[in-house]
Amino acid sequence: MNFNDAKNEILQVLSKTERQHLPKLLEWLKTSDDLDDFLVDNQSVILQSIAEDLRVCLSLEAMVPSESVAIQKTQQKPHPTVHVDAFLYDEEAVDSLCEEGKMSRNYCLNCGSHRTAPLEFISHSFSIPELQFLFHNVLPDLTGKLVVDVGSRLGAVLFGGYLYSAASQLVGVEISSEFVKLQTMAVEKYGFSDRIQVIHADIRSQAALVQNTDVLIMNNVFEYFMEPSDQMQAWLFISQNFRKKGALLVTVPSIQEALALLQDAVFLETLVLSRWIEEVPLDYSVYLKNDTDPDSLKQIHLYRVL
Repeated sequence: MNFNDAKNEILQVLSKTERQHLPKLLEWLKTSDDLDDFLVDNQSVILQSIAEDLRVCLSLEAMVPSESVAIQKTQQKPHPTVHVDAFLYDEEAVDSLCEEGKMSRNYCLNCGSHRTAPLEFISHSFSIPELQFLFHNVLPDLTGKLVVDVGSRLGAVLFGGYLYSAASQLVGVEISSEFVKLQTMAVEKYGFSDRIQVIHADIRSQAALVQNTDVLIMNNVFEYFMEPSDQMQAWLFISQNFRKKGALLVTVPSIQEALALLQDAVFLETLVLSRWIEEVPLDYSVYLKNDTDPDSLKQIHLYRVL
């Protein structure tokens, strides 16, 4: 059916609707989640295309050999956990992989038995709905701002920021050469190089960049990829250099949760959060669509530098 035929069909349905029910029908057309699949924005289509390009370059786990620490820590978690990159694989894609037998949501409690329990999934990337929430509802207008993603990995934050915000510059700092190559490939293919830059470096070598940053984003960036001593050094570096008054810090999980895992009293006394940042309350209910996990949104926290 072409556009004119579809339009006429819709107008015909509206004309046949009883007058008292017409306002309700029009309100449903404007607000219902039932139409989400038909209202995919062009930016989401581009992000999905990038994800498809990246998937063919990576294993199903989307981990690379240089991430040995992350792989080991994932395997050591008390509850069986697998890495599923949320940018590459949405819920529908995971369901398809499970149906094909390439992935499972459960593990066997006793080998050979029918007793199973759900696996825990962890992602080091934002999903597309989470990127929309981040740039449309968490962060303010970013016109003229410098956004830095620490551990930019596959570049999801950079690509989302390019498409969903007016940030003048988006910089990803990534220590893995494999991921730097993949991000660079996507930046060049999709013509994002006018506003996106990917730096192959440890964030601790980028003091000048961090000092000038307006928005710093950190998604599961230290816990899985550094030993505790390195994590403490990295947090001290961030706290000492990310000091621009009013600058915004986005973390997953909350910074309090990330620091509590280090369990070092001397370090926690050194890093006094109340003298550095304040948390900005977020309304997580403002963005709840059919394909959005509310628990994943609640992992996103926003802070303002004092």
